[in-house]
Amino acid sequence: MHIDRLERYWIIAVTAMLGVFMAALFVSVVVFRVQLPSPVGRVDPRALAETEFATPGLSDLGAGRYDMHIVAKMWNFDLGQGKGEPAEVRLPRGAQVTFFVTSEDVTHGFFIEGHDANLMLLPGQIASTTVRFNRPGTYHIICHEYCGPAHANMVAAIIVE
Repeated sequence: MHIDRLERYWIIAVTAMLGVFMAALFVSVVVFRVQLPSPVGRVDPRALAETEFATPGLSDLGAGRYDMHIVAKMWNFDLGQGKGEPAEVRLPRGAQVTFFVTSEDVTHGFFIEGHDANLMLLPGQIASTTVRFNRPGTYHIICHEYCGPAHANMVAAIIVE
């Protein structure tokens, strides 16, 4: 079978690039231990009142460590402050917060600007990430998965003092 010289070069280039991509994937998994996020637990989204998400909010564990339970629902993040309050939480500088987040109704997103926190929230699954807030400022929590007509209003804030 005859293969044109230029076509042979393209086949070699594509094969080499595929090899480079496979090597990068292998190194990221083996050397840097990059893993896909997986749910840390499961809950019945119709019975959140019977779980740790019945009273969402911030729990102080001491030594600058906190746990935060959040329920995402159309179209807000329930941070445990009750209705009518702005969806915000205040933290001291240097706080390390482990977020436990779930969705009550549809697929939502959870992104904290300026930090490496990006979760997809599915009903029935508990997603978790840990973030350290070293710089004072206001960091917005944004829903990055379209969840309905008022999706653009689904924000909250973390204020680091």
